[in-house]
Amino acid sequence: MAQNDGDLDGLVRKRIRALRVAQGWSLEELATRAKVSQSTLSRIENGQRRLALDQLVILARALDTSLDQLVETASDDVVTSPVIDAAHGLMRWSIKADPGMSVVRQRITEPPPDNPARMRAHPGREWLVVLSGTAILLLGNRRYRVEADQAAEFPTMLPHAIGADSGPCEILGIFDRDARRGHQRDGRRAGGDGDTDGSGG
Repeated sequence: MAQNDGDLDGLVRKRIRALRVAQGWSLEELATRAKVSQSTLSRIENGQRRLALDQLVILARALDTSLDQLVETASDDVVTSPVIDAAHGLMRWSIKADPGMSVVRQRITEPPPDNPARMRAHPGREWLVVLSGTAILLLGNRRYRVEADQAAEFPTMLPHAIGADSGPCEILGIFDRDARRGHQRDGRRAGGDGDTDGSGG
């Protein structure tokens, strides 16, 4: 359901106020930062003054956001379903706000590799949280135990691999564009065996 202009106008006004309050700023503080009068800002927030594009640009900058984010509306496709790779125990979601990012839910059953040659290194960053079980993260020359509800974040230029410890574990990982590409390339080189063999994270 598309929003009409009145809905968008009201949304932008509420967003300006919410961002100001979230920063802990009074009307006077934001007005000073945006170089507008306090009464003008008050009328903008309360719907008593027309929203002008030049003022929105200034307010967005003062609120440390962009004009696009300030006027962004909710799209109809708020809820999305994952792409499922049942053969490798993977579920993958794209992040619409940043198509280069992806979220992966993965069940791992094998321990991490004994052979360091099977550790991966590629540009990017990864973040993962263990949903259940215990994971073993090999990172460079170090070995980390990551328990349920613990998270790990690391640059993927460090050789890394992940596996299960004493039984299956399930992880949720967030990959930036470079890390996702690195895994796709590694998966093709390995014959598409995915990550469930413990060869990567």
